Amino acid sequence: MRILHVAAELFPLIKTGGLADVVAALPPAQVAAGADVRVLLPGLPAVLAGVTIQHTVCTFGPAFGAAQVHLRLVRLPDTGLHAYVIDAPFLYRRAGNPYQAPDGSGWADNLQRFALLGWVGAQLAAGGLDPAWAPEVVHAHDWHAALAPAYLAARPGPRPLTVFTVHNLAYQGTFDGALFAQLGLPPGFFQIDGLEFHGLLSFMKAGLRYADCITTVSPTYAREIALPEFGWGLDGVVRDRASCLWGVLNGVDTTLWDPATDPALVANYDMHDPDGKARCKMALQQELGLAVMPDVPLFAVVSRLSEQKGLDLVLQGLAPLLESGAQFALLGSGDGWLEQGFAAAAAAHPGVMAVRLGFDEALSHRIMAGADVLLVPSRFEPCGLTQLYALRYGTLPLVRRTGGLADTVVDAGAEQCAQGIATGFVFSHATVADWLEASRRAQHLYRQPAAWQAVVRAAMQQHFSWDNAARQYLSLYRTALDESAGHNA
Repeated sequence: MRILHVAAELFPLIKTGGLADVVAALPPAQVAAGADVRVLLPGLPAVLAGVTIQHTVCTFGPAFGAAQVHLRLVRLPDTGLHAYVIDAPFLYRRAGNPYQAPDGSGWADNLQRFALLGWVGAQLAAGGLDPAWAPEVVHAHDWHAALAPAYLAARPGPRPLTVFTVHNLAYQGTFDGALFAQLGLPPGFFQIDGLEFHGLLSFMKAGLRYADCITTVSPTYAREIALPEFGWGLDGVVRDRASCLWGVLNGVDTTLWDPATDPALVANYDMHDPDGKARCKMALQQELGLAVMPDVPLFAVVSRLSEQKGLDLVLQGLAPLLESGAQFALLGSGDGWLEQGFAAAAAAHPGVMAVRLGFDEALSHRIMAGADVLLVPSRFEPCGLTQLYALRYGTLPLVRRTGGLADTVVDAGAEQCAQGIATGFVFSHATVADWLEASRRAQHLYRQPAAWQAVVRAAMQQHFSWDNAARQYLSLYRTALDESAGHNA
């Protein structure tokens, strides 16, 4: 089966969130399962700098404001997979991240930049750009790639299967409706049953409306986005497509996240020989300027700093957490007021609290290994990857019962502990009181070393590999292709 993944990010080339990890890990897992898989990426500076260019597939233009566009066939680092890169300097070769300028403002031409991504994906799928290869399945990821199903739906005749994955419905890619003509889609696509969204045009809605299959990154999130609370105004569209919607849980790249082999750690360990974790905790406390106290529970956050992640609740509850005798460490960046608030709190609590603002991949691994509890108190969480990393490293997640967090963490209640299935701490309501109560339960268990280690062992036994997710996606593709063939027979 030939599969084309269309996305704006791929680790380690460019990453702003979990999307990059998914796009880096899922295609190789599908290749291992026997598929012929390629990825399509925008030609951002970091992407072009990090790949090995094989040859230029074609050159065309003008397109979406770019006078000339080169489609390059490349090899990806680490995996060696083939990929296509859209080399359009006018649209992509600039500073900042894929979506924003260095000052944090969105690029004024994001509509054109990501319309080109979707358009090239559709043209590749239709066999119009690379005569040597065309996919049977086009798998578009999040709003940045969501026009690929729309462009294919606008073409007459047979077309490949289209799959659209919602990684986070809150980010929808909405633009002024007056710009619709620049997309080159038929006029009828700008209507309530198409891209039109309260007078705007929505890339996310394009994916939801025109893809043959819709997936989310966890089963619970697939159910949640059909509800007004989590649907961001698109819950009605989701309910209309319910028969085509599946939740497939993300996995973990076990080659990158493995405490037994992780080169970022001062000591490696696993569930059978866990002694190295204590050394990792001591080294982390020293690195962050925390008091070296092996018997004090160390709570940690590795996250984008936003209210979605519930980190305003963490900030409000820091004083009672620290007064209870715990330590706290944070790595992340995001909303300025949260960055300032956590930095000020750290300055007021030296020795028991440390904050590192920014992104540091190696430090994130050391925190996963050295912390005792990872806080993920999200208001909503499509899947979440940090709690999966934490489980693998024997750091117990403390999470809110939502989305993928609900699917992956089992609360350490008395019954669950007795059954040996507890893997962390779960609370229900997005309040300071609720997460602090869960933190008190965590500290109570921490003071019972044998019981704590039993939960740690259960956590480390969890298996969230990409192999399983890859098999689920391939099964979904086959089922949808078979149904399509039956309808066309």
